[in-house]
Amino acid sequence: VQLQAFGGGLVQAGGSLRLSCAASGRTFSRYATGWFRQAPGKEREFVAAISWIGGITYYADSVKGRFTISRDNAKNTVYLQMNSLKPEDTAVYYCAAKQGSGSYYSADSYDYWGQGTLVTVSS
Repeated sequence: VQLQAFGGGLVQAGGSLRLSCAASGRTFSRYATGWFRQAPGKEREFVAAISWIGGITYYADSVKGRFTISRDNAKNTVYLQMNSLKPEDTAVYYCAAKQGSGSYYSADSYDYWGQGTLVTVSS
């Protein structure tokens, strides 16, 4: 599975962005997909994930109620709608896919990673 994340950019605090993660290769619909982010000087952290069966979603507490993850299997694409953005959301955002039973919240569970897209939120 090859993943490509795009949609990042510069936005003012309170604004919105939608990130997309386009997949190619194997049957993407059978992979759970997650979004992680890494701010300068910080470790990569979990943001959101969606299961491949049932579309069950998982969110970090810091984004719950502001971010929404969704998937369109027909388009092999997963989205991250980000609303009410804050300066602390500034980071490189990565999408990742996993097929195993590991934790949705752990980066170690994911087998495939996209290249990342930069989101900058100005105050």
